[in-house]
Amino acid sequence: MKKKATGKVILSLTAAILLAVAPCGAADMEAGAGSGAAAEELTPDSKGATEFTRQKNESVYSQLDFADRQEAEFAQRGRIASPEKLEIKDAYGNIVWSQKAYGFLEDAAESPDTVNPSLWENAKNNHAYGLFEVEKGIYQVRGYDMANLTLVTGDTGWIVLDTTMGIECAGAALDLVKQHLGEKPIKAVIISHPHIDHFGGVGAFVNDKTVADASLPIEKQLAGGKIPLIVPEGFTTHAVEENLYAGKAMGRRANYQYGTLIDKSPTGALSIGIGMGQSKGTVSFVVPSYEVKKTGEKITIDGVEMEFQLTPGTEAPAEMNIYFPRYKALWAAENCTATLHNLYTLRGAEVRDGNAWAKYIMEAMSRYADRSEVVFQSHNWPHWGKEVIRDYMLNTAAVYKYINDQSLTYINQGYNGVEIENMLQLPERLSKNWYTRPYYGTPAHNAMAVYQKYMGYYDANPVNLCRLPAEQSAKKMAQYLELGSMDACLAQARRDFAKGEYQWVAEFTNQLVFADPSNREARLLCADALEQLGYQAESGTWRNCYLTGALELRKGNRTKRPRSGGEFGRALMRQLTPEMAFDYMDILLDKKAMANRDAEILFHIEDLGKYYRAYLVDGVLLHAEDAGKAPADTTVECSSKTMLLLLMDYNAFARKAKIKGDAALLQRLAANLTELGRKSGMFNIVEP
Repeated sequence: MKKKATGKVILSLTAAILLAVAPCGAADMEAGAGSGAAAEELTPDSKGATEFTRQKNESVYSQLDFADRQEAEFAQRGRIASPEKLEIKDAYGNIVWSQKAYGFLEDAAESPDTVNPSLWENAKNNHAYGLFEVEKGIYQVRGYDMANLTLVTGDTGWIVLDTTMGIECAGAALDLVKQHLGEKPIKAVIISHPHIDHFGGVGAFVNDKTVADASLPIEKQLAGGKIPLIVPEGFTTHAVEENLYAGKAMGRRANYQYGTLIDKSPTGALSIGIGMGQSKGTVSFVVPSYEVKKTGEKITIDGVEMEFQLTPGTEAPAEMNIYFPRYKALWAAENCTATLHNLYTLRGAEVRDGNAWAKYIMEAMSRYADRSEVVFQSHNWPHWGKEVIRDYMLNTAAVYKYINDQSLTYINQGYNGVEIENMLQLPERLSKNWYTRPYYGTPAHNAMAVYQKYMGYYDANPVNLCRLPAEQSAKKMAQYLELGSMDACLAQARRDFAKGEYQWVAEFTNQLVFADPSNREARLLCADALEQLGYQAESGTWRNCYLTGALELRKGNRTKRPRSGGEFGRALMRQLTPEMAFDYMDILLDKKAMANRDAEILFHIEDLGKYYRAYLVDGVLLHAEDAGKAPADTTVECSSKTMLLLLMDYNAFARKAKIKGDAALLQRLAANLTELGRKSGMFNIVEP
């Protein structure tokens, strides 16, 4: 317990405010506290980096291997041509896209003090623009918009994969292709998913008059002389929902996410991980003529066979990868992007499923990695070589799986979203991969996405059921800060209580409780305010939440004795499929105890006639259905019911299963399925 606060309230409340607005990682804030480093004169002008910022950025050099140039080399590999300066304008002369604006990246040998050195490296890689050969017969124009334009060579023409965001950028990219590879007819356009940066430029390739007839089967569309427009199932519905229903709000928020209002400079906008930012050209939409509806579906276009893999719920609600046997190439759409992506995007969108994201990457790896010489995607640069591809896909999947499952572990231990985003850190080895660094998404806001997906906006504290609008609470806080002491603030809170301002009183006093749980006056006043809110509530559930909060502020946590539920839990666990069992194992797993050991366990589930390969990657447990032919560190033959004993009783599992190879690995795995036993079900809610 902390001592009761008695000093000036400005210290306590300012600390509370700083905790609410500081960047994730309390250690960062504490490092600067009490430094005495005065801020520069307060003016509306942009400032340089402070000494704290310079030191923070300098420390990045010791955290990452800057001698590892793989990503930089891949970003440049295969370049055929690029203009010396790239600036794309619309019909009115307005600049809609500029790489020229980032010319400063070419002049500085080292990262400026005002830029994280890791982001600087990514920005330089995204500044590598032009026409590139991915594989003989597959070409990309990169750096002409946020997303890539990809062209696959058919027998007589081009197959276009994604179309950039605007007609002007798409047209300029196509002109570059014509200039260096010649002019060919467009035989089909394929769009991976319904995000505007992937379909907005479609009008440069096909329009309502030239698109194939959607009422015809795909074979007749291909033979009919018009251009098929192929998308994953559900594409149009999700394109409308995202870009129309909430489009205005997303557009305004995109100003912040993509930095469209700030200058391009070492003190302004740089890359966003998946490109240099958002273009401002003319956006178009054409209704697709064909939807791919199942994984494994094969279509041959202009002599090129394609095998589709649907990946719904990953980076978009409707998305798909494509494998090209002719070129031994896997197009990973936006599921692997050479950066950590978003489970929640800051402009606003449906929350993505980190578990599904990892699952579909693993499925793609299982189906195609051994047959691929290159993996390329809708953003950033390809990755070449079987070993590189395997590591790239496996580690990318592991990062999404870790964020999803470790967040769920913390959720079940009672932590709320803000606490989790500050706690969650990637395993050390996974965090050092340049291709999963947080240039676009971050572990912090992705952890919040997992919290939102499973728990929603509400953190269970009744104080937060219906908070005051920010402007209203900020004005109250400013009034309180002027009072000068804790006693004066509490006296004012009593007066506000007497005026019926129960929500404000609850918010203010609950902050004091979290700062000092032993502050009896704050606890009891908060309880009284919650009680009155409960008495006023028409909703029975809100009433219960308010009154339970009041009870625990007065009497303490009432759930110190966990309810009996062991047998019920075991009954549910007996119904798990193998896939569900693997997922639950990773939520249970003490990942730190299993870190720094990579291994593979092959399970032959005899009654189902299936093989599953489980991968331990730096403490993360991944899995994919498997052909069962490649060797593994450990091989297990058992029934689906016996496999579930691994979750409950290792000795019983070992007696029934046939284990070959490293049996100790399995035993260690089972012994560390312990995370949910810590703090589970007994956590505090209205106090720390």
